[in-house]
Amino acid sequence: MTARPIRSILLYGYGTMGRGVAKTFAAAGFETLVRSRRASELKDLPAGVVASDRLPGRCPDLILELVPEDVETKRAVFREIEAMYGDADFLLATGTSGLDLNVLAEGLAHPERLIAIHYYMPAETIPIVEVMAGPSAPREAVDRAAEALVKTGKAPLRMYKPVVGFIVNRLQHAILHEAYWMITEGIASAADIDFAASRMLGPRICASGLILQKDLSGLKVNRDAQRAVVPHLFHDRGVNPLPGELVARGETGIAAGKGFYDWKGVDAARARSVHAQALKKLLDYLETETFPAIADAEPNDTGLG
Repeated sequence: MTARPIRSILLYGYGTMGRGVAKTFAAAGFETLVRSRRASELKDLPAGVVASDRLPGRCPDLILELVPEDVETKRAVFREIEAMYGDADFLLATGTSGLDLNVLAEGLAHPERLIAIHYYMPAETIPIVEVMAGPSAPREAVDRAAEALVKTGKAPLRMYKPVVGFIVNRLQHAILHEAYWMITEGIASAADIDFAASRMLGPRICASGLILQKDLSGLKVNRDAQRAVVPHLFHDRGVNPLPGELVARGETGIAAGKGFYDWKGVDAARARSVHAQALKKLLDYLETETFPAIADAEPNDTGLG
């Protein structure tokens, strides 16, 4: 595998996420192709994007599958791609948000090609994209994909070892697991937990992240708090039943009119749009605002891994 820059990309699958991803690559000047069974029906292709119902004859530099979250579905796509392009030099990326790359890599003729590229909705505006190595992929594969993403205006997070859930989802689900437990135990309401997260935890993280903030407050304080709190957190390896119980009742969130909150009479599309606009305003602010004393800090080689 060479380290030549990525100039052409193929998206295998074209849902809502695919359109946003295609738009960012095409706008940045990449040759952007889409493989979709619905190619002839697609009327909303961004400028510069070409769609076809079959794989192109010339191998792209990067192929990103965005098909449903099912191991066998993704493996079938991988087989089709490898059968078409054989030993050609390309990166094969999965758009999975939670499947195990060790499992997805099984059966690949060239597992060293496999990486993961994980976007967040809406893909065209959220700057963070996670790039993770498959079990046999070299660091250069991650860096090569990340460099292409930078050209599309993204801020890639690089992971050189595969781990289920990437960075953001692992942190998010660790917090959610504790939040769901507090709700089911009657300790706090969803509204109070959301208020604490949005008015205290969230702003603190926005200003300094998770780890840097502990340097600011002092690691002795953090060490003592860890000793006092961590043993009492809800440590288990099971899934909290609460979300599943809501789903079983048909209370699947805003689209159903009810979830953790009562959304009766609320325009779901408008609510999502307002949320997306608010998030963009916050991200724009964080992009332009600087905290000089914090920005001057450099990572310390702790020698812990």
